[in-house]
Amino acid sequence: MTPPAPPASARPAHADARPIDELHGLDAAQLAQGLAHWTTPKVLRGVAAHWPLVQAAQRSPHDAVRHLLGFDHGQMPVTATTAAPEAQGRLFYNADMSGFNFRREQLPLKVVLATLLKYLHDPAPPSIYVASTTVDSFLPGFSQANELALGVSAPLTSIWIGNRSRIAAHQDAPDNLACVAAGRRRVTLFPPAQVGNLYVGPLDFTPAGQAISLVDFHAPDLARFPRFAEAMTHAQVAELEPGDAVFIPSLWWHHMEGLDAFNVLVNSWWRPVPAWMDSPMNALMLGILALRDLPPAQRTQWQAMFNHYVFDAGADTAAHIPEDARGVLAPLDERSAERVRDVLRRRLQRGTDGPA
Repeated sequence: MTPPAPPASARPAHADARPIDELHGLDAAQLAQGLAHWTTPKVLRGVAAHWPLVQAAQRSPHDAVRHLLGFDHGQMPVTATTAAPEAQGRLFYNADMSGFNFRREQLPLKVVLATLLKYLHDPAPPSIYVASTTVDSFLPGFSQANELALGVSAPLTSIWIGNRSRIAAHQDAPDNLACVAAGRRRVTLFPPAQVGNLYVGPLDFTPAGQAISLVDFHAPDLARFPRFAEAMTHAQVAELEPGDAVFIPSLWWHHMEGLDAFNVLVNSWWRPVPAWMDSPMNALMLGILALRDLPPAQRTQWQAMFNHYVFDAGADTAAHIPEDARGVLAPLDERSAERVRDVLRRRLQRGTDGPA
């Protein structure tokens, strides 16, 4: 007899998710073309299989460590995040959300790697996680030895090293290509519009800089988080082997799991916009400060203003104004963007003392 399915609140978020679309055998030109145009997630099977690190990791974690140490100049410690075995790899808040269930310390990379090897066969090791460490600063020469031509402008490449881990669903403003170099990873994705169903925590007090979903994806508590059931109907999932990569478009929510006792991920972020553009998160925070608590009628009126000047803006928005007099309504460039910042700085310094 087939056992009954567990209740929905006990089923992991990935259990019923649909697979992320997959592509196989992309060459460099196809990869660059795709990264310039994709707006939905893609799994790229074997795209980094040629990396020496991937090949070393497939032989053994010890070989992968030797490869990494070949680029370690040893002059700067890395930030190592550690948590007790009871955390089971879930790096998260503490029980009352007054702090976190982990601590950070500065350690030489070789010490972190040796510790990971020490716990390889421990059934209940402490969680060890080196997150988002800039490759060119800490491992010079690594990118040249493990090359992947993305065809994008000024990517920031980072490495993530650890044992089994569960990183809560979060989103990033840049596009992201994450390549699995050692161990296996499971990635669960949600479209940006699911923000209201993911029960996102504080924007300004976060484990690692980005707001995270408070739902435990291994055992979602649908009594506490009922709308997460709707989010799960939009979930996409993939399990990645060494050499595989996943393209995560801007603002897609992603929950990342390291499934093995030794995992390495190398990711690149980039924004296909000019460098002088500000982070939209800054605008969101100012929106909370200036708009969220207005009376409902005023919020509706300001919504119309934002639609006109921002979200629905086009060539006719300022067409009735002489070209030389359009100010911030003209197309921005680096110089005019700095003038906007100057205006904002003066307004923020003035605070509530003057008219809006």
